[in-house]
Amino acid sequence: MFHIAPENEIRAGKITDVYFERTLQILKEKNINCQVKAEFTAKSLPEEWSWAVFAGLEEVLHLIKDLPLQVRAMAEGTIFHPNEVVLEIEGNYQDFCVYETAILGMICQASGIATKAARFKKLAGEIPVMSFGARRMHPAIAPMVERSAYIGGCDGVSVVKSGELIGEDPLGTIPHSLVLCIGSTLESVEAFDEIIDPSVNRVALIDTFQDEKFECLHVAEAMGKQLHAIRFDTPASRRGDFLRILEECRWELDLRGHEHVKFIVSGGIQEEDLAQLNPVVDAYGIGTSISNAPVVDFSMDIIEINGEPIAKRSKCSGSKDVLRCSECYETKIVPLGKEIERCSCGSKYYSLIYPFIEENKILKEVPVPEKIREYVIKQIKCI
Repeated sequence: MFHIAPENEIRAGKITDVYFERTLQILKEKNINCQVKAEFTAKSLPEEWSWAVFAGLEEVLHLIKDLPLQVRAMAEGTIFHPNEVVLEIEGNYQDFCVYETAILGMICQASGIATKAARFKKLAGEIPVMSFGARRMHPAIAPMVERSAYIGGCDGVSVVKSGELIGEDPLGTIPHSLVLCIGSTLESVEAFDEIIDPSVNRVALIDTFQDEKFECLHVAEAMGKQLHAIRFDTPASRRGDFLRILEECRWELDLRGHEHVKFIVSGGIQEEDLAQLNPVVDAYGIGTSISNAPVVDFSMDIIEINGEPIAKRSKCSGSKDVLRCSECYETKIVPLGKEIERCSCGSKYYSLIYPFIEENKILKEVPVPEKIREYVIKQIKCI
């Protein structure tokens, strides 16, 4: 069998740290069922990130929607900073005690992946960024990984099921295995052209057997206008000066009238590579850098019990609001209900936290992935 937890076991509270299970047992025996408010925040962000993208809310709402809880949260896709509340749950503690582990897992990993995708998209600008990293993660979570990458800003995903989830056709080129099985780069592209639907772009993977420059010229001259792009997946161990390889290939293709052929690069691309590669690249395929993104280290903390503000050491008690300036995007954390009408820049603040569940009713639906992605891209242009 696969080593995964089915939905019914997550709902049954089996995916919980054992101390929550024991806590629930003790509270029931002692007949203690406090009405609490609990908030989810990240004290810091990984890799010195100054901001992150909140993701995973849709799964959280799906998990707890039938429980007698009140939920306030940032909209999925909201840019947030350390110590800002992204989610607050109010209700009898016994009702959601065993779900803390699952809820944190949902938002920690999804937010990390969405943030990494957003960082790549911000660096790439108008250049498309495709998610190619599902193969680096367990297949059971591939749709979650690629949904998070897509809403974070990726322009497409590669896995068939992920495409169904986000409502977009999956994207891909040609694998080395096809080139190896057929025996030549050109013949593999010609076979693709012969068999695959004409609406799919013809992209040649040109680093399997020969030097990139001569291989791309060979394919371009044979395919002509049918060739949409060339993909460079040259491994780091063989690429030498990758930028120089791309510049040389671009020169030779343009010299021979193949200016229409686009360049797609993949294979271990890091954030710091984009500033150098952007001038000669038409699209990126980013794999491990996004799918293996560091998680955002959220924690859940009780901040009110039976109507009285209370929290552990190092935490501020009581419900909070996060306000954002409509002009300069400055944010402030304030006690819930406190109004600050204007920012120091003179523009108005608005709240980033909304009621999502009240009295077993979902008040605010999570938008479709395309709309969340648009929201993220709008924000990252302003930060």
